[in-house]
Amino acid sequence: MNESLRRQARILLIDDEPANLKLLAKMLASQHYEHLVTLQDSRQVIGAYHANRPDLILLDINMPHLDGYQVMAQLQALNDPLLPPIVILTAQHGRETLLKALAAGARDFIGKPFDMAELLMRVSNLLDAHLAHRMLHDQKGLLEEMVRQRTDELNQTRLQVVRRLGRAAEYRDNETGYHILRMSKYSALLAQHLGWGEAACDLMLNASPMHDIGKIGIPDAVLLKPGRLDENEMAVIRTHPEIGASLLAGDNSELLRMAQTIARTHHEKWDGSGYPAGLAGPGIPQAGRIVAVADVFDALSSSRPYKRAWKVEDAVAHVIDKSGSHFDPNVVRCFQEHLPEILAIGNEHREPHV
Repeated sequence: MNESLRRQARILLIDDEPANLKLLAKMLASQHYEHLVTLQDSRQVIGAYHANRPDLILLDINMPHLDGYQVMAQLQALNDPLLPPIVILTAQHGRETLLKALAAGARDFIGKPFDMAELLMRVSNLLDAHLAHRMLHDQKGLLEEMVRQRTDELNQTRLQVVRRLGRAAEYRDNETGYHILRMSKYSALLAQHLGWGEAACDLMLNASPMHDIGKIGIPDAVLLKPGRLDENEMAVIRTHPEIGASLLAGDNSELLRMAQTIARTHHEKWDGSGYPAGLAGPGIPQAGRIVAVADVFDALSSSRPYKRAWKVEDAVAHVIDKSGSHFDPNVVRCFQEHLPEILAIGNEHREPHV
C-alpha cells in the first residue's frame, strides 16, 4: 500500500481515559498519521463516524454510558459496506472477552499498556487491508457507472433509430408526424390507465410509432393508390405487419421487442377476424390491442389527402361500436373513461392547418 495514502487515512480513537487518548495520538502522530479524531464520550461515536468516515477505529471496551460492545452494535447496525476494521483496546486478555469482542465485530486487539511497535504494526496492516478493500469497492462503483452510461447511450441510439424508421414509414404512407405523435401519446395514456408501470409506458410511447414500419416494403402502386384497393392489393397491404416485425427482429432490447410485437399485432381483432395471424381475445398481446384503438381513433378523426376527417363524436362512436369485435372491450372501456385526456392530447398536437 502506498505509504502516503496510508498516512492520510482517518483514524477514530475512542477511550474514556484522556491519558490513553493522548498516548495513542502521540504514537500515531510519530509515524505521521495526519487525520486522528479522539473521543472520550462513547455516546458521540455514531455522530463522529458520519462526520469523519474513518478508515480504522480503535475502541476501548470498558467505558461509561456505552461500553465497547454496545458501540460495535451501533456501528454494525449502520450496514455500511465499507465499515472499517475495529481494534479493541483492553487490559483484559481472557478468552471469553476476546471471543465476545470478535463475535461483536472486532477485527483485532491491542493490549494495555500499549506496546508501540505492536500498535503501529497492527494499525498499518489493518489500514492496508481496508484501503485496498475501499479501492476495489470504488472501482466496482466506477465500472457500474460506466456500464450504466454505456447502456444509456445504447438505449438512446436505439431510440433514435426507432424514431427515424418511424419517420421513414410516415413519408411512405402519406401520414404526418402529428398522427404518429398523437397515437403514441394515446397509447401510452391508455397503457398507464390499464396499470402499466412508468418504464413500460415509456416503452409504449417510443415503440408504438413503429406500428406501420412494414409499409416501407409495400409497392407504391398499392400503398399510394388513390382509389379503393381490390382483393389482391388488400392481400399485399396485409403483409405489412409481418414485414414490420421482420424489420425489427434480431435485437433483444425491450424497446425493439415491444415495437416488433406492436408492428405484428396491431391489426389483429378481438373476434379473431384480423390479420396477419387471426389471433383473438387475450391471445393478442395487450400492446397490440392498445395501439389498435389509438391508431384507428386517430386515423378516423384526422384528415388525409385522400379522405376527410370524421367528426370526433363519430370516431368515438365507431370505437365503442367495435368493442368486442375489433377492439378489446377493456381497452375501449378505458378509452371511454379517459376520453377527456385523449381529446386534450389531440387538441394539443392537432395538424397545423386545422
